[in-house]
Amino acid sequence: MMTTTASAGNKGTDVRSDCHIAIELMQGGGRVLNLNSKVERIFGHAIRTQIHAILDFYSVDHAKIDVEDSGALPLVIAARMEAVLRKLMRTDKEYLPEMLPQNREETRRDRHRFSRLYLPGNSPKLMLNAGIHYPDGIILDLEDSVAPDKKYEAAFLVRNALRAVDYYGAERMVRINQVPLGLNDIPFVAAHGVNLILVPKVEHPDQIRQVNEKIEEVRKTAGFSNQIWLMPIIESALGVVNAYAIATAATNVVAMAIGLEDYTADIGARRTNEAWESFYARTTVVNAARAAGIQPIDSVFSDVGDMEALANNVKASKSLGFDGMGCIHPRQIAVIHEHFAPDQTEIEKAKKIVLAFEEATRKGLGVVSLGTKMIDPPVVKRALKTIQLAVGRGKLDANWMEQAQQQA
Repeated sequence: MMTTTASAGNKGTDVRSDCHIAIELMQGGGRVLNLNSKVERIFGHAIRTQIHAILDFYSVDHAKIDVEDSGALPLVIAARMEAVLRKLMRTDKEYLPEMLPQNREETRRDRHRFSRLYLPGNSPKLMLNAGIHYPDGIILDLEDSVAPDKKYEAAFLVRNALRAVDYYGAERMVRINQVPLGLNDIPFVAAHGVNLILVPKVEHPDQIRQVNEKIEEVRKTAGFSNQIWLMPIIESALGVVNAYAIATAATNVVAMAIGLEDYTADIGARRTNEAWESFYARTTVVNAARAAGIQPIDSVFSDVGDMEALANNVKASKSLGFDGMGCIHPRQIAVIHEHFAPDQTEIEKAKKIVLAFEEATRKGLGVVSLGTKMIDPPVVKRALKTIQLAVGRGKLDANWMEQAQQQA
């Protein structure tokens, strides 16, 4: 027998920017809407109008609707309403907010991914303004940060956030649930502006192939054309053993991350700031990623109050060859950016190498040298990347070469 009552959302004294909606379908009596809103005086009429519009969309004529509103935006109200109604009705109809033009933009394969900020997928108060902290990427998380009984309703909220929240140029990422459960998340994100999907707890390349098969299935039915990148997360001993096979499982794998909380639990070790217990795993992931031509991304640093320890962790991560790491609090972003970006010594060395390369090219020389030392092509390539990073992070003027040549 089909249920006639369901609910979605959060309520309580500490809840902000969210709402809790409970609906009971009835055989008659029309619609009975009970709204308790913190913003009743200003937005009460608009909220009621929106709720009735959604009920019209789903052809619900008789229902009791109880709404506890804590300042939810329309995209949140719509997500909560749709989640409840689709629990109650056999329908695939989507009540979609208009997509912002900037949320249709794709991202480059090789873009900087120094920082990626995790945002719980069922907590709108944290995701709505995340872009103002300017992380390289935002992760709308459907996995560990969402309780099992909230995962379904969180998917609607994440979908609406992908479409209607401005993240100020951050790469729009979603961490789905572990495959095969995570395959159910893909229809909620693939056609709605996601740039990159993080695939957690990957142990076999076939898990990546399953994700891509599901993306293509959704692509055919939804008719979208945007490129979707993948970032598998290695979180177990078996995943480390299979790291290279996973990194090369598909051409749209652009980065591979390591998750140290689950990895250390899997090997029976305690995670420490010194991280010797994960040294082998981290270097293995870096080596596999570099061999595959993709970006190695380090784990999150869980102590959000110790910026000095974070800085040391970032320096160690960079020294191992990682290109970035995750963060769980906005205050970590600046520290991560500062220490993953080239320092002044690195910049000056790179400038000398690039200038020597330009001089050799201008003279038609087949060999590049700096003083008495020969410079191999990989060294030049690395120097060019350092210059690109320095310019991108505002540590070096984009016209530095022209200025240097004028001073020569």
